Amino acid sequence: MLTFQSEIALAPFTTFGIGGPAEYFVQVTTLPELVEALEYAEKNQLPIFVFSGGSNLLIADKGIRGVVIRLDNKSARVHDQKMLADAGAELLTVVQLASEHGLAGMERLAGIPGSLGGAIRGNAGAFGMEIGQVIQRVKFYDREEEKIKEFSQSECQFAYRTSYFKTHPGCVILSAELLLKPGVKHELQTINADTIATREAKHPQAARCAGSFFMNPVVKDQELQDEFFKDTGMPSKDGKLPAGWLIDHAGLRGKKIGGAQMSIQHPNYLINTGTATAEDVVMLASIVKQRVRTELDVLLREEVQYVGF
Repeated sequence: MLTFQSEIALAPFTTFGIGGPAEYFVQVTTLPELVEALEYAEKNQLPIFVFSGGSNLLIADKGIRGVVIRLDNKSARVHDQKMLADAGAELLTVVQLASEHGLAGMERLAGIPGSLGGAIRGNAGAFGMEIGQVIQRVKFYDREEEKIKEFSQSECQFAYRTSYFKTHPGCVILSAELLLKPGVKHELQTINADTIATREAKHPQAARCAGSFFMNPVVKDQELQDEFFKDTGMPSKDGKLPAGWLIDHAGLRGKKIGGAQMSIQHPNYLINTGTATAEDVVMLASIVKQRVRTELDVLLREEVQYVGF
């Protein structure tokens, strides 16, 4: 029998450290527990929100009405060149486990915060790698049909920072099978460490934030593309320019509203300096979007999910 807690603060469960309480909160580790929690919510006609790692989320100051379910299933194991991991497993743990077994394909994802399930939902990526590239199958629970399903990689509809699961929130990811390639253990572990060090050099990874706040937009303005190349010495990738470069170009590096600030080190990190409210974050994000749109004619879209607004 699950224990449902009332008015539990959600801020400690997020990398932002922001957010009000859950009306009802429960942590689950098994499918029967998940189904029990979902049935409780549906029986009492309560809204449902499911999460795990707490990155890439901004929870409203007023909190979340209904039942908030936190997936706490963290198993991960390797067999030959495959890994089977639960949705609640930390992405870093999964990446390091692969490297320990001499399996390549996700080492450049080291340091991305959050859980495997969240990474799959948003097709998390960095340094030319995306989690969708190594996914073979995903097992999930379809809340509408009330049954377990499995999708192949193609059925997951992975694209830049999105997937089938992001556009179908009624599907709760349970676990995934990852297909990797043979590699050299010590070389992969070195890449892991170097990747984390590179991320740390760009911005302290212990900062209270949700990761990159905005997605990198496609920019058709050739003058802006040329300016980026002149400034960085690098061409754009698939017509996209880094949101951080655009934010900096609009003079918003370090911009602050209340306790929320566009990072001085990495302008696409919107950080909680210690006292930020969700309202501070939303106001600052709005100012950034308006300025970039007005000055550069580029529309930024949030990568971060707003919940409870």
